[in-house]
Amino acid sequence: GEQRRMLSSEAQKETTHFGYKTVGVDEKEKLVEEVFSKVAERYDIMNDAMSAGMHRLWKDQLVDTLGPMRGTTIVDLAGGTGDVAFRIMDKLKLQPAPR
Repeated sequence: GEQRRMLSSEAQKETTHFGYKTVGVDEKEKLVEEVFSKVAERYDIMNDAMSAGMHRLWKDQLVDTLGPMRGTTIVDLAGGTGDVAFRIMDKLKLQPAPR
């Protein structure tokens, strides 16, 4: 009862950083989601500009180094737009079907 109310009021007072601002822990997730929603459509364009297009070569090299084969499980964690996962799928489509 009373201890739970104290804990929830303490959680409301907890703060963290978001850029140059201090925000409540409970509102940071929403702010981060808003940022990603705003940049998602332009993510690859921004990467092209910042890396002079090299990020595409790096991703191709990563997939070549992984050497994905049919039947192998590959997990792309925190893959942003999923372009590495899509490259892996494209590479697998080029492999002959198993007999």
